[in-house]
Amino acid sequence: MKQIALAVLALSLAQSQLRAQNTGSDHASTVVVPAGTAKYGAAPGILPPGAKLAVLEGDPTRAGTYTMRLWMPNGYTIPPHFHPADEHVTVVEGTFLVGMGGTLDASKFTPLAVGSFGMLPPGMQHYARAKGTTVIQLHGIGPWTLTYVNPSDDPRLKNK
Repeated sequence: MKQIALAVLALSLAQSQLRAQNTGSDHASTVVVPAGTAKYGAAPGILPPGAKLAVLEGDPTRAGTYTMRLWMPNGYTIPPHFHPADEHVTVVEGTFLVGMGGTLDASKFTPLAVGSFGMLPPGMQHYARAKGTTVIQLHGIGPWTLTYVNPSDDPRLKNK
């Protein structure tokens, strides 16, 4: 009987892995993303170039829940910015350096190691940097966006 139950569980996990990273808003679907299988693409233009993004569930550009991972190379920096909704961050790999305020001051970074969690409320000005290759997981209620404290830091304006 245990072997049958294990076989059913294995089949169920295999089927849900096929649905993993479904970016639709059907929350009746199970989403399972085994370690090392997230599918990364270029991060959106609202972020400085060089990062990669994987949407694990939901659609961060629309209303509703989302979960995504941001891969950043060593030294990758996000200038001071804020969000219109709560931002939930969990460090998955590397060290994520976070500072509060509208001016980047590297002496005020707080290092967040793997497993660290943070929640920043709407409007909280902050900045970040990757120490080593770093992956963070972001989740919340979309749409996800950010506003740079200094508009000239917005990479979308630099590409025009």
